[in-house]
Amino acid sequence: MDDRGGGSFVAVRRISQSLERGNVYDSSSSAEAVAGSAAWLGRGLSCEECLQRLQNRMEVAYDTSIPQHQEALKGLWKLSFPEEELHAIVSEQWKEMGWQGKDPSTDFRGGGFISLENLLYFAKRFPKSFQDLLRKQVGDRSVWEYPFAVAGINITFMLIQMLGLEAVKPPSIVGETFLRFLSVNESAFDILYCIAFKLMDHQWLSMRASYMEFNTVMKSTRRQLEREIMVEDITYIEDMPSYSLLLSQ
Repeated sequence: MDDRGGGSFVAVRRISQSLERGNVYDSSSSAEAVAGSAAWLGRGLSCEECLQRLQNRMEVAYDTSIPQHQEALKGLWKLSFPEEELHAIVSEQWKEMGWQGKDPSTDFRGGGFISLENLLYFAKRFPKSFQDLLRKQVGDRSVWEYPFAVAGINITFMLIQMLGLEAVKPPSIVGETFLRFLSVNESAFDILYCIAFKLMDHQWLSMRASYMEFNTVMKSTRRQLEREIMVEDITYIEDMPSYSLLLSQ
């Protein structure tokens, strides 16, 4: 898309459609993955094993017929708006969070269940930063703001593309470097997601952007993340310079 051509968000396709590896993930074989547990990664795994397990997470589609998926979505609401009761799983209330309609499941078709896992992780691990972004509490905001939840799904998709996680082996040094982070921290992708979301908002404010420039901001965010991942002597995802944005008050 031409950066000047409009403000529509990236049309994310189902990430599982382009996975290049040979084996097919059977979601029924892993109750933890279907339930959205991040406890799938053991200690001391190789980079190849780490990638395979992360790809397994990427393969899980959001499914309204799975009770655990509905409970996870309700859990996101409780973390986002603890003071407000959600009246129904399909409700106009979801628009308050920045979903495109009253049924968030239609938006998850692009990012899969992992995009919901990312949002849940962010809300639990960095609640203040999550609330700041959700409620647009920091900075001089634009009249035409980006919708929080849909932006979150776009960030999940952007990271998967940036790191080349759909391939049998990441095609870039950036992706290979990230796998080393993942091999020492089972939550590296989720943490990188939080960093990316906070960095995107920081770029948004710095550029004084509005809705029409969302894709431009996303491209700038991606370039900054790639530079930071390649900084020498970084061993842990938490060593990335922009990680400090999540800790600022």
